[in-house]
Amino acid sequence: RVLSLELNKDRDVERIHGSGINTLDIEPVEGRYMLSGGSDGVIVLYDLENLSRKPSYTCKALFSVGRSHPDVHKFSVETVQWYPHDTGMFTSSSFDKTLKIWDTNTLQPADIFHFEGTVYSHHMSPIATKHCLIAVGTKSPKVQLCDLKSGSSSHILQGHRQEVLAVSWSPRHEYVLATGSADGRVKLWDVRRASGCLSTLDQYNGEKSKASSEAANTAHNGRVNGLCYTNDGLHLLTVGTDDRMRLWNSSTGENTLVNYGKVCNESRKGLKFAISCGCNPEFAFVPYGSTIAVYTVFTGEMITMLRGHYSTVNCCVFQPHFQ
Repeated sequence: RVLSLELNKDRDVERIHGSGINTLDIEPVEGRYMLSGGSDGVIVLYDLENLSRKPSYTCKALFSVGRSHPDVHKFSVETVQWYPHDTGMFTSSSFDKTLKIWDTNTLQPADIFHFEGTVYSHHMSPIATKHCLIAVGTKSPKVQLCDLKSGSSSHILQGHRQEVLAVSWSPRHEYVLATGSADGRVKLWDVRRASGCLSTLDQYNGEKSKASSEAANTAHNGRVNGLCYTNDGLHLLTVGTDDRMRLWNSSTGENTLVNYGKVCNESRKGLKFAISCGCNPEFAFVPYGSTIAVYTVFTGEMITMLRGHYSTVNCCVFQPHFQ
């Protein structure tokens, strides 16, 4: 199915956003409802299901948090995410320095977390049962952890030297978090530990001499602005502004040295890309100019470019129920 992906002529999504769309998320429970966040602060919720059963169909927007809504984000929404366990709640974060927890039924914020700087990315663990922490990457080098249960955002992870552009919880270990920063580093953390940091990924796997200018472990020779775990959590894919994508063994921290070629990445902020789920082999879908490049994760081969957009693609999301 993935190998034969092409633009669907019969299916459209109602257009509500008047400006760029930065982030998409499909809820994992039924795979039916999708959120989008725009650069004007607007959030839209769509029903992807074709209830009419007609061959050509436009997915309807059920509702939106528009500019006239009292709690709308003031600036660009960078990340939206459904609560992983049910559709009654979703989260959004924005350049207006806030993370908002929304009640889907009332479209009112149940909680708002404020930060000192721009928020680039946030993520809730898809598997956690013992904690309710939302990881947040902001202009500060400190990774913030917001606790949904207590409403506190006092827990922080220190170690990065520059702003944190991407955060992602492991889909395998509920206390393990990966973060990517403008300092070129990717760090893995265990949030139960006092020190937090488990490892800092090193693109040279320790083989470069310590005397060299690259002495401190870096994952990329540029800003790390995208992270995505494979569905089984065994590998982590990272992208950086050095136009490289790297695949890491998430338990050993080893660079697997898969060569994806040049992966053009001009994003000044977080890049949202996706990995397939339940395919053999698995594929990565990476925004690439006005197209989406599709790579096989473990061989690095670019399979195809999905064309259809007229301008820069900012994000993509994979629907596992239908590939």
